[in-house]
Amino acid sequence: MEIIIFLIIGALAGFAAGLFGVGGGTIIVPLLFIVFTQMGCSPDNIMHLALGTSLATIIVTSISSLMAHNKKGAVMWPVFKNLTPGMAIGCFFGAGIAGAISGGHLQIIVGTFLLWVAFNMFTGGKKRIDGTANDASTTQTALPSTPKQLAAGGVIGIASAIFGIGGGSLTVPYLTRYGVVMQKAVGTSAACGLPIAIAGALGFMVFGMQQQVDVPNTIGFVHIYAFLGISIMSFFTAKLGAKVAHILSPELLKKCFAVLLTVVGFYFLYKGLI
Repeated sequence: MEIIIFLIIGALAGFAAGLFGVGGGTIIVPLLFIVFTQMGCSPDNIMHLALGTSLATIIVTSISSLMAHNKKGAVMWPVFKNLTPGMAIGCFFGAGIAGAISGGHLQIIVGTFLLWVAFNMFTGGKKRIDGTANDASTTQTALPSTPKQLAAGGVIGIASAIFGIGGGSLTVPYLTRYGVVMQKAVGTSAACGLPIAIAGALGFMVFGMQQQVDVPNTIGFVHIYAFLGISIMSFFTAKLGAKVAHILSPELLKKCFAVLLTVVGFYFLYKGLI
């Protein structure tokens, strides 16, 4: 039954990964939180397990989503190269920070953050870049300098570990703020999700093993069965989500993304405060 549940979560998360470029983390984390609670895991470890396992599964979903978006020419590779080093380093050490925060406080932090991002998505990103996805000159004139992008990547990486996401909730609004059209922001975010997920999963494994988590079938704060079940199904459904993303209008996609974050944000605030 647990494997079936993890497969269902993977199907939903994969579709969200392709549609919103978020690696599915905004769906995986709350669903895993519910499942691990029902499994009787320690309240002190549930949120950390959800975050660590979410990042591990994003390794697979981001690969599938990245391939689909790249075929559409929606990945801005120069921007990816500028953001990636900071994201990877920040996410690894961000896992250590998350491990030092209590489960209840993590829920409140995640909920507040997602509501802020949803608001930002509703109000930001007025300008638009119409150049090709791989045109370095176009992206460099509209986005901050390379050092600033590197620093932004570090901040996004730390936050991604604490929130258990592939960085889309920050990368997408960061890019749209500087005029990048939504489809390209989503595609580039999907690519950035891979280094974030790898570094974050390793971080949660390492720091989780140091805390000696007493939960069966886990390595640190990563649940192996959940990782396998979600990854298998999400790899296929992410491609479907990416196709739908290129059918919808940029504004509609933006609003759908914001609504999703709002729902999840209120859910975590409720759980963290009760």
